[in-house]
Amino acid sequence: MEPGTTLPEVTVTLADGTPLTLSTLAGKPVVIYFYPKADTPGCTREAQDFSALGDEFAAAGATVIGVSKDPPAKLGRFAAKHGLTVRLAGDESGAACEAFGVWGEKQLYGRIYMGVERATFLFGADGRLVREWRKVRVPGHAAAVLAALG
Repeated sequence: MEPGTTLPEVTVTLADGTPLTLSTLAGKPVVIYFYPKADTPGCTREAQDFSALGDEFAAAGATVIGVSKDPPAKLGRFAAKHGLTVRLAGDESGAACEAFGVWGEKQLYGRIYMGVERATFLFGADGRLVREWRKVRVPGHAAAVLAALG
């Protein structure tokens, strides 16, 4: 995605089963972060960090959505287990991952496989991409995104 790109017209499913078309979020700042898999250590820490800063994101007028390819039911269990308050959405079809360019080859312990790249996208109130973070390292990331909201 290039700066200025508008929120894609793709639909994800919230943990409660409600469909959400991302382009409808325009009107206030939007943070969409992609993570590989619910209930793994790095993904849990990232969701906890965004949850912990939820009030500050809300005070800045921003909506935060965490997206993975997990089914909504798993996301609901993940949120309940860890007391998460950040909104989580499933992209089982992979349409959002494709639209944001986060689905691709990954490597772990010499094994190559397809997966979701940990990445975050900040859109302004006009629905246009302001900034993106690729190959995210979790520690301090949520705070850096909050700071970028200015």
